[in-house]
Amino acid sequence: WKSLLASVKIDFAYRTFKWSNEAKGKAAVHCVIIGFSAKSLTPVRFIIDGEDRTEVKNINPYLVNAPDVLMTSQKAPVCDAPKMSYGSMPIDEGALILSEEEKTQLESADQKAMKFLRKYIGGEELINNRVRWCLWLKDASSSEMRASKFILARIDRCKKFRSQSNRPQTKELAGTSHLFGEIRQPDSTMLVLPKVSSENRNYLPIGFVSPEVIVNGSALIVPDASTYHFGILSSSVHNHWMRAICGRMKSDYQYSIHIVYNNFPWPEATDQQKTAIEKAAKAVLTVREKSPDSNLADLYDPRTMPPELLKAHKTLDKVVMQAYGFSLKASEAEIVAALMERYQALIGKGG
Repeated sequence: WKSLLASVKIDFAYRTFKWSNEAKGKAAVHCVIIGFSAKSLTPVRFIIDGEDRTEVKNINPYLVNAPDVLMTSQKAPVCDAPKMSYGSMPIDEGALILSEEEKTQLESADQKAMKFLRKYIGGEELINNRVRWCLWLKDASSSEMRASKFILARIDRCKKFRSQSNRPQTKELAGTSHLFGEIRQPDSTMLVLPKVSSENRNYLPIGFVSPEVIVNGSALIVPDASTYHFGILSSSVHNHWMRAICGRMKSDYQYSIHIVYNNFPWPEATDQQKTAIEKAAKAVLTVREKSPDSNLADLYDPRTMPPELLKAHKTLDKVVMQAYGFSLKASEAEIVAALMERYQALIGKGG
């Protein structure tokens, strides 16, 4: 895009739509259509989104009416925000992971191994409240591991997989086959975000998870995140940004640390505004706790979202919008355009 923008401008854009045909077993393909011309020309520009056709001043590479900015991969947030990282990676071909059924079988067969079992979740488990388990042997002594036939068998299985790998880094891990290949588990409560989430949700389903639960690489973690951070990331402002910037798995949202999160322009909120956001964020969490039998997939499906939860989110959206100085009547496109202008200013200042 950097090279293209030097000589052309986008004239019109059909934003993402699902391509269909009459073939049997057709693939799930999503398309955009982009028309462009020489930069020196000044035609009428318009964006088509579903049935809506809007005339605009400019169309940038994200197909929104905003300045021609390009998000580059950032190693750290451009604003004063806590760092996000991937969850821990076992790199074990399932040797250190147990299903609920395997955990039940182990409970009756080897009590010595039970103290090393930890709940194990990724994005799918977070959203659907499903439970898997893992052997977390980070603090296990050699004698404790050798006392369990089950643990030794799983370690041997992991070692065999790593030793036979063609990847040099994986081979090297064979010497510590009782440990996860990549450990990023914090010692404090963390905010967890799924890497992939349904396009049908208005809000990305996120939540706090205690450090006793091991989070894997299909989820992203923000250690030491506060209720304020939860509030901003749960708001419509951040969700608008995410939809415009993120990659897609089919048409589902694929969240990225280096592009979506690290480039996100946080508000310059006053202490009073931060307090209001924290209060509204706590209200969202409180309402969610009132539905213990519903998982995040249930709660954030627009068709089944409890009215009280929707109301709490709308209140949160309002106070976050006010912290940014946005009009409460601003459209999603207007908010994204304003965020991109803020981003442009941040990058111009060196972050």
